[in-house]
Amino acid sequence: MTSREKALKLLRSQGILRPRDVAQAGIRSAALWDLARQGIAERVGRGLYRLAGADVTEHASLAEASKAVPGGVICLLTALAFHELTTQLPHRVWMAVDRKARKPKARTVEFEIVRFSGAGLIEGVDVYRLEGVAVRITNPARTVADCFKYRNKVGLDVAMEALRDCLRGRKATVDELVRFARLDRVWRVMRPYLEATV
Repeated sequence: MTSREKALKLLRSQGILRPRDVAQAGIRSAALWDLARQGIAERVGRGLYRLAGADVTEHASLAEASKAVPGGVICLLTALAFHELTTQLPHRVWMAVDRKARKPKARTVEFEIVRFSGAGLIEGVDVYRLEGVAVRITNPARTVADCFKYRNKVGLDVAMEALRDCLRGRKATVDELVRFARLDRVWRVMRPYLEATV
């Protein structure tokens, strides 16, 4: 198999590739550029490539954001929209990164960055396969608790709407909401709203 064929096979399996993904697989990164020059792949942003003419879903920006920031977690308003817990349509991708991580540079997607500590990047995070990319997104209960934690950024009305929709849509149990509210240390803030909703 030539490096071009190997790069094409990798691109088909992963959906979106960066030159470093190709290099880590032991393929020369120029093979990816060759595919783009031949019209087999297309450049969707700085350092991001996908198959030319590939079906693009409404989750394309989440896949691109996850490729651009491999250690990041989709959270807050973007996670609410993904779980259908809000009427808001965020114009930026809300991404959580480690407290010590560098702020990602905007490439193909505009980011709204928040910083989580070690456990905050692991607890209540589910992995979804979107556009062939593994995308880490906070689960509904965790997302609601995070909205109360960052209520000054997203708005208390958004957090209350998310809580109400989460319970009505049975996206999470009361116990899960309590657990993540305690993890985020917002149980005292969230408790009256939860009791009024239940």
